[in-house]
Amino acid sequence: MRRLIVNADDFGFTSGVNRAIVEAHSRGIVTSSTLMANGPAFTQAVELAKRNPQLGIGCHVVLIDGEPVLDVEKLPSLTESRRFRNSLKSFAGRALTGRIAEGEIFAEAAAQIGKLQASEISVSHVDTHKHTHLFPRILRPLLRAARECGVRAVRNPFGPRLPMRSSQLMRRPNLWTRYAQLRILGGFARRFHSTVAQEGFLTTDGTLGIEVTGTLDETLFHAIAQSIPEGTW
Repeated sequence: MRRLIVNADDFGFTSGVNRAIVEAHSRGIVTSSTLMANGPAFTQAVELAKRNPQLGIGCHVVLIDGEPVLDVEKLPSLTESRRFRNSLKSFAGRALTGRIAEGEIFAEAAAQIGKLQASEISVSHVDTHKHTHLFPRILRPLLRAARECGVRAVRNPFGPRLPMRSSQLMRRPNLWTRYAQLRILGGFARRFHSTVAQEGFLTTDGTLGIEVTGTLDETLFHAIAQSIPEGTW
């Protein structure tokens, strides 16, 4: 059986993003969204979420780009110039070499989830901005923070080995670089599944579409939809 959850990230990023998510939900496409506690349009997103109770709301935990919920003095390994660092490459390097404190991740993730819950949002699951929880050092404290807040589901940020028909990739050479990067990062998938199982969290079989972030159009959407493997995605 194939089951698809259509989730829209970045709820709360801008008023335009908020309106687009709600419109897609009203048309029966988007069934779930993840809300940014530090988003500039957070208040509007909360109001829209409450007006659309059938839209599932998760917490889109942000550890890169923007300002943290906690005071920056409490997050020295995550911040620079009073903001999160904005380079994903730099973040990855720091995560892989142990230069990000797990205690800071736990504290900030708990604060972001707690901010949604304090706004009377029932948080269905957690994921992260730019999928940073695919790194093991980020995943562990994220899950601990989620459990502390009573949330027991997390996005699986890893996709199937072939996310779409190879003919679509061949027509778009610009996708190959990102596809290759994701295959390398896919080496963390086994550890992800092991950690999630040990911590007693629910997750899906994976996520579709990460490899086309920023380039997704109707043609690519159909290509991905036609290539969905068995399972829940």
